[in-house]
Amino acid sequence: MQYAIEFNSASVIDGPTVLLKNITFSVPHGGKALITGPTGSGKSSVLLALMGAYPVVNGTVYYDGTPVTSETVSILRKSIGYIAQEPVLGEGTVREGLLMPFTFRANRSRAPSETAIHDAFDRLQLPRALLDRDISLVSGGEKQRIAIARTLLLGKNVFVVDEITSALDEASNSVVLDLFTQSRATVLAVSHHPRWSERFDMRIKMERGAVTTVTDSRKDGNEQYA
Repeated sequence: MQYAIEFNSASVIDGPTVLLKNITFSVPHGGKALITGPTGSGKSSVLLALMGAYPVVNGTVYYDGTPVTSETVSILRKSIGYIAQEPVLGEGTVREGLLMPFTFRANRSRAPSETAIHDAFDRLQLPRALLDRDISLVSGGEKQRIAIARTLLLGKNVFVVDEITSALDEASNSVVLDLFTQSRATVLAVSHHPRWSERFDMRIKMERGAVTTVTDSRKDGNEQYA
């Protein structure tokens, strides 16, 4: 079976520090996987290894069956929507920040219509009037949802998200959670929010840079021990 995301005994070392140790798990196409664990356990490092920001020293990380390497990472990043806890939207108005990726040559032909922009904002319960507001005046929770809207407009089918609920109130959190769990997209997320743990198919628990357990609710709640 070819998975959307697969870690096969992958390890990451940053200087003298071991960030990840023999990480093994796989997420099928359309799967929703949540990484949990205490601060410093390596959750964000897993996401960055997938995105090619941390080179793997042992084992392999695969995206859609292709090993993640310095040669393949640029292609991978065209398919994956990575959303950080504190997204960078640039300067100027919200509209300018939203459309910034479409100024790049690779995306110019995919610039969204006004209808598509409004639809993305409506889905995330963002007021359309926000489009003309200066980014410096936007709240943290609004920035997180704007970053999600931008990823939706780019047509990504895989979302890699890192603690994006940190600045959201409960209503906004529910909107974002519904959007991810009810879509056909593959989602690999880091979150401490208990509702995310309840709604995701897979739960990957980490401690000290290693996976301790993988629980998959689609397998009758059977727990796989790493």
